[in-house]
Amino acid sequence: QVQLVESGGGLVQAGGSLRLSCAASGRTSSIHAMGWYRQAPGKERDLVATITSGGDTNYSDSVKGRFTISRDNAKNTVHLQMNLLKEEDTADYYCYVKIWGMNYWGKGTLVTVSS
Repeated sequence: QVQLVESGGGLVQAGGSLRLSCAASGRTSSIHAMGWYRQAPGKERDLVATITSGGDTNYSDSVKGRFTISRDNAKNTVHLQMNLLKEEDTADYYCYVKIWGMNYWGKGTLVTVSS
């Protein structure tokens, strides 16, 4: 089993910044990719950003230039630095890891951006 614990969500004004973190524990050998999805009320869960063990990154178009994903392979952690936040970034943010083709998910952390 793999356990994921997210932290760093909260309330922030538009234009502000937040940093999300996620720590993986358990059977974490051979983690290929780590990343973040988000789900706004009434909407589907969508990709925000991912990063592979080799450092390759992928971002949704809506966050490019504002969000930065990073990871520490030795500590099995992934971070999401979110700058220039907009009201439409409000959502539950879920950390995930991909191990041997399977995705494991955290419980989510709420990010609320106010006007």
